[in-house]
Amino acid sequence: MIISSTLDFREAARRRLPRFLFDYADGGAYAERTLARNVADLADVALRQRVLAGVAAPDLSTTWFGRKQPLPVGLGPIGIGGMYRRRGETQAARAASAAGVPFCLSTVGLCSLEEVTAAAPSPIWFQLYVIRDRAFMRDLLATARELGAEALVFTVDMPVPGARYRDAHSGMSGPNAPLRRVLQAMGKPGWAWDVGVRGRPHRLGNLEPVLGAASGMNDYMGWLGANFDPSIAWKDLDWIRSEWNGPLIIKGILDPEDAREAAAIGAEGIVVSNHGGRQLDGVLSSARALPAVADAVGDQLTILADSGVRSGLDVVRMLALGAQGVLLGRAWLFALAARGEAGVAQLLDLIRREMIVAMTLTGAHSIQEIDRSLLA
Repeated sequence: MIISSTLDFREAARRRLPRFLFDYADGGAYAERTLARNVADLADVALRQRVLAGVAAPDLSTTWFGRKQPLPVGLGPIGIGGMYRRRGETQAARAASAAGVPFCLSTVGLCSLEEVTAAAPSPIWFQLYVIRDRAFMRDLLATARELGAEALVFTVDMPVPGARYRDAHSGMSGPNAPLRRVLQAMGKPGWAWDVGVRGRPHRLGNLEPVLGAASGMNDYMGWLGANFDPSIAWKDLDWIRSEWNGPLIIKGILDPEDAREAAAIGAEGIVVSNHGGRQLDGVLSSARALPAVADAVGDQLTILADSGVRSGLDVVRMLALGAQGVLLGRAWLFALAARGEAGVAQLLDLIRREMIVAMTLTGAHSIQEIDRSLLA
């Protein structure tokens, strides 16, 4: 199919993927109200159109944590990305590296940090969950340091997995899930050959030391429920700060008080995020939560945002609401599923071109000029 906008990748991915994978990426928690709000609230952000502003070549570059990059975006962490295209995390990382933006590998990616860093030059970030086994967390942090990960993204909004009802209906979980997944894969021969056969092994690379070499999709769903730690509190993050000497980014902040706590423990950045609407349904969209968070800590740390961003125009909206940058989620996963590394590269180019249009028509000469003065 012809892809002329970032939204076209979703339909291309739906056609190519088995249902259990498409619904896992596309779905949210409970009735998916927050999932819908993420998109709708951001789309409702009205910008001021300015004319004769002389914006011939807007500057899209910015600096995150000491590194200058050509776009204020990065590829956020997504679990089992390697199931969406053959060794998918490596393909996405190469596309991000070529574009000069960060790629963040999830703890529960199919490809290990070793595989990703070998496939793509920096900037590579690493995402870590709150895990019961603190010794294993220390081992992961040590590996990330040794392999040159430039930042640690610590996800705090998933002490327990959200209730994602779509997964039980699709075959990602629930009764007879392995058989249902096999039957679905048989109906998608392109995916089955590329990922099901040529994309092996289907184990969680970073978790192989604890799950073993024979781990797979069933272990993924079980491990999530058994190993996340709901007892962790802010005081427990002191040891993570002591174990990691690079930029620490706390992901999953919606409340200004939590943003202040992140600043107090010495984090360099936060991600305003509701996990793409996949955790607590009914909470604020990231777009609604962002201004208050920015008012609380905007001069103390770098504020990134995710959830609901589907275009370069949405990136500009998030920046106008108070973010210094955006982490893409579903957008890059659907592009990967549709066209692999080339799809992610095409997505980033579309984001760039859409940002140029939005900045030209709002009179913003540079990223630094995008603030609430652009809001209608």
